Amino acid sequence: MSKRRQERMSVEIMRVLSQIIQEEIKDPRIEFKNLSITRIDLSNDYSHARVNISILGDEIQREEAMKALQKAKGYIRSALAQQLKVRHAPELEFRLDRSIEHGIRISSLLEEIKEEAKGSNE
Repeated sequence: MSKRRQERMSVEIMRVLSQIIQEEIKDPRIEFKNLSITRIDLSNDYSHARVNISILGDEIQREEAMKALQKAKGYIRSALAQQLKVRHAPELEFRLDRSIEHGIRISSLLEEIKEEAKGSNE
């Protein structure tokens, strides 16, 4: 399969998954405003998709949201197949992505350093 087609399919899966999670999943443990799909890694044969998800909140909220996604995985996969109009949707593997959390932490540390530098210059 071509790399370009694989990338387009990944983008489309990301769009549809976001829509499904936002509009169709009613589990209170999943708050879409705190959840972001950061990346989809799709296998060459489209049979597996690794879905990287960033969840803002404390560790308990992250664990609960991941459990809810795991529980709804079958429904999400069938809804994905239906909306993509494909016979076989990829097997979904949800993974917690902490890159946004690390970015926020680095930004706050840089801001602290900036404030300290201003304080020492005065």
